[in-house]
Amino acid sequence: MNPVAKLLIIGGIVLVVIGLLWQIGGRFLPLGRLPGDIVVEKENMRFYFPVVTCIVISVLLSLASYLFKLFK
Repeated sequence: MNPVAKLLIIGGIVLVVIGLLWQIGGRFLPLGRLPGDIVVEKENMRFYFPVVTCIVISVLLSLASYLFKLFK
């Protein structure tokens, strides 16, 4: 099998699994609504920037990458 096709298939499966975990885990882990996320609400405008959520996701992805490189 072509390595690019294999990579795309694996990437698609990973995205589907992440999507399912996001839907199921969203009930228990409030990603996007953590303390420290910036929400500014005005009369006809709402600005939302999930600072802490971005940091948590970045740390988790960095840890997963480190562990992947460690065991490979």
